Amino acid sequence: MYHRFNESKYPSTNIQMDVFKNHIKIVLNSEFHFYNPKDFLKEYDIPKKQKKILLTIDDAYESFYNEAWPYLKEKKIPFILFVSTKPIGKNGYMTWDQIKEINKTSFGMIGHHSHTHDYLIDKTNKEFVTDIELANKLFIDNIGYIPSIFSYPFGEYSKFMKDFISKNFKLSFGQHSGVIDINKDKFELPRFPINEQYGEIKRFNSIINYFPLEYKRLYPEEKKIIEGSDNPPTFIVEFFDNQMNLNNISCYSNEGNIWEKSKTKISKNKLSIDFRGPFSPRRGRINCSLNDKGKWRWFGTQFIIRPN
Repeated sequence: MYHRFNESKYPSTNIQMDVFKNHIKIVLNSEFHFYNPKDFLKEYDIPKKQKKILLTIDDAYESFYNEAWPYLKEKKIPFILFVSTKPIGKNGYMTWDQIKEINKTSFGMIGHHSHTHDYLIDKTNKEFVTDIELANKLFIDNIGYIPSIFSYPFGEYSKFMKDFISKNFKLSFGQHSGVIDINKDKFELPRFPINEQYGEIKRFNSIINYFPLEYKRLYPEEKKIIEGSDNPPTFIVEFFDNQMNLNNISCYSNEGNIWEKSKTKISKNKLSIDFRGPFSPRRGRINCSLNDKGKWRWFGTQFIIRPN
């Protein structure tokens, strides 16, 4: 997941183009291929024998169009561009004509990223629905259809939001790290965020070689946590009966905004975490990895911590 390109004053969402080009070249020179999002959508429920790399860009910043788009167009690298409709045409953002240009290609897909790109998890359920429906109208008016893939702004969603999206879209993405596999919930798909801090070549080489750490279910389903009540949550991951090497799983979590190794317990095929204390607003994160006979497997999840 990328956002801005060659906009150094925004290091948390920016990547330098020379680094981005190196990322693309690493994939092109590897055993992996870039996944055309149209094929990804069509083939999602089909088990895969070969891993592919799905490239996503959020927010439709003007710097994407000016800096990254010419390179991706030249190389015909497939990608999803997640668009919020309210900022379109404003300073620093792409125009509808530019979005239409990408929409006409065979390798660029337009995704839905809400209307306002506000912290929608803080809105009422009605306000959230209204935001999505307003974006829908603008998409229809300007590109003739409503995109079928959604990306939650800031990667934040409640159970209500996810349930609504699941009834109106085919797939949706968060911003928690991990590798997609056929068992992941298709309405909270993971992505590895890439920026100036987390875009170094060594890390990029690592993440494209990770394998999915598969699981059957993850609890709680509600990712919106009210501070002072169910914080920290009762966290349980249920694995499949035939999964191997589960005792090798190592998890890290950020209670109190401090990353430390988590106290995990494996009972039969379930993993639970004894958290050190409550998570601090705004986000509680957990990342787990498994060295499975030399294959590194990974999943992450995120909770949104809100005041009571």
